[in-house]
Amino acid sequence: MKTTIPSPVKAKIAKQNFGFRWLKFFLIIVITIGIVFRFANLDKKIYWDDEIFTSLRVSGYTFQEVDRQLRDRVVSVEELQNYQYPNPEKTVFDTIDGLAKEEPQLPPLYFLLTRFWVQIFGNSVAITRSLSAVFNVLTIIAVYWLAQELFKSPIVGWMLMALIAVSPFHLLYAQTARHYSLWGLITVLSSLALLRAKRLNNLFNWTIYSFTIVLGLYTLPLFLLVAIAHGFYIIALESFQLNKIVRNYLVSFVFGFLIFTPWIYLTFISVEILQETIEWLNYSYRDGILELVFNWLQNITRLFIDLEKHYDFSYINPFPYIISVITIVTLIFYSIYFLCRRTNKETWLFILSLIIMTTLPIIGLDIGLGGKRSGITRYFVPSYLVFQISVAYFLATQLVPNLITFWQRQFWKLILIALLSLGIVSYTNISSAQVWWNNGASKIGQIPDITPIVERTTKPLIISDRGWVDLIALSYNLNSNVKYKLISQETFSQIPEGFSDYFFYKPSKFLQKKLKEKGYQIQPSSQFDTSWLWRLKKKK
Repeated sequence: MKTTIPSPVKAKIAKQNFGFRWLKFFLIIVITIGIVFRFANLDKKIYWDDEIFTSLRVSGYTFQEVDRQLRDRVVSVEELQNYQYPNPEKTVFDTIDGLAKEEPQLPPLYFLLTRFWVQIFGNSVAITRSLSAVFNVLTIIAVYWLAQELFKSPIVGWMLMALIAVSPFHLLYAQTARHYSLWGLITVLSSLALLRAKRLNNLFNWTIYSFTIVLGLYTLPLFLLVAIAHGFYIIALESFQLNKIVRNYLVSFVFGFLIFTPWIYLTFISVEILQETIEWLNYSYRDGILELVFNWLQNITRLFIDLEKHYDFSYINPFPYIISVITIVTLIFYSIYFLCRRTNKETWLFILSLIIMTTLPIIGLDIGLGGKRSGITRYFVPSYLVFQISVAYFLATQLVPNLITFWQRQFWKLILIALLSLGIVSYTNISSAQVWWNNGASKIGQIPDITPIVERTTKPLIISDRGWVDLIALSYNLNSNVKYKLISQETFSQIPEGFSDYFFYKPSKFLQKKLKEKGYQIQPSSQFDTSWLWRLKKKK
């Protein structure tokens, strides 16, 4: 009987496949952890201003309607939150009308989907936020196929899924009732549709791509930068010649843009309201370009690590967090350089097009005209996704035998484990916190300390001349026995009777002066430098 000698080549391939199977198993565990975290403690974070406006749009009421119906009367938490969920009095057309009149910079797709979601699954903070979590989980799945189109490599796809699954940046917006997770998903799907349409170049796939443009624009007008980046990529790849592929892209883009023109028309009708709504973006950071650049670096780092609950991290006090900032930013930009050197033109041009076209216009506005648009993380969802694609490709190549030495592979395995571990550690901190940096801490940061003060009373009344949004944010965290009254400075005359304790929430200087004139005294209920909650006492 002839003895079979194992082939060295087959043994080598088998060993590589065995190593990839273990890596894949490890990455699947990491991805599972990331998905579980997205649905854990969905109602832990305080429901803040932007999310309250999301629920307002879902309900179909306008800001003015709510203000008029709540002003100058004592209401319960149920009455206060009645304007946060769908009701028979309002339809989807009221949702669209409210956006067009009061927030024309926000198209209706996400808000309509959220309205249907809440109507199906119920009214709660967790349910409202869960739709964003679902969109982000779908993004994790979709990036695998995008990586396949770009690199034809399963290991890159699995690596990319894991990096996004435990990315603190993606977790924060996966647990926020806003449209940014949907924007990320559509960006990935549109990019995937573009690459397939370019490769197959048929009517069906270009129609699909055109449809993704419609979805993207009706999610957020900033998606226009993604579509422009796609156009630059196609035109540059085809050597600036008006061939069939370029023509198909242009037709798809124009068709998708034309379907968006009705909302553009509504925006122009409400242009004055639009200017008022986004005016805050024109205000520059106090310390100018230095603070702006620091925010760029800080935000990029948040793709992999976010421990700011335990670090007083600012450009004035950067240590020790600056070490991770330098390390991660260096890794990202080296990964982009490495990708551009090692991949073909079709791949690296796609990566660079998305980075350049979705970042430079926003940065250019801030540098040229002033403002802080480029310091806001959520405006860079497309470019951040591309950063993670680059890192996934780089790390995947560093784990392939024969490309680098054994000890170099071990080093990059440690880097990969460190990155994924930092993401999971960040998740545990974020998941257990009531307020994080993206929740508008300047607007709700004192609520966790205010809550036990109010709940120690038996029949409290909270009065405010600030606005109903502040009262609703507070109401999500207090017991049902608390009553609320939204007052006007002009019509305020007396304090209602029949309550055990009276609190004023964020009282204006004018109101404090008026109370003193009527013989009342108020004192802060907490030890903050500027307390939001004041207890009312009658002067003797």
